[in-house]
Amino acid sequence: MKNQEELFLDFLARKRLKNTSQRMIILKSFLRQSLHLSTEDFYLQLRKKHPAIGYATVHRTLKLFAECGIAAERNFGDGQTRFEVNYDNEHHDHLVCTGCGKIIEFENRQIEQLQLDVARTHNFFIKDHRLELYGLCAACHASEASSLS
Repeated sequence: MKNQEELFLDFLARKRLKNTSQRMIILKSFLRQSLHLSTEDFYLQLRKKHPAIGYATVHRTLKLFAECGIAAERNFGDGQTRFEVNYDNEHHDHLVCTGCGKIIEFENRQIEQLQLDVARTHNFFIKDHRLELYGLCAACHASEASSLS
């Protein structure tokens, strides 16, 4: 199985796009991420070490990552598209704090099985799905509770 860098290089070749040093810097930095970053957040982080890379280049490159499958675009209802590394299409779901914006990834086999059972009951074949639960993280919940007291 090809690694993420090989997948991207193959994708660029198929699309007849140039493999630039800036794209490779962006790729290597992106693959080290464990967060769900917006283009702006990632750009601000990247420009500290690479000030010559522009916002538009970062944005277009993140879109290419999503198009070739090494990144997933996520929208958690706040109007910002975020990108996360998509390793081998590993499925996970998200808890999203509406207070501070923290995003927690989780996996749960029971939830996955329940979804399959529901689909089977309705003679439905799932191709893809996403589960996002919105609420408050422990810190925001504690802060809200103390402000009500």
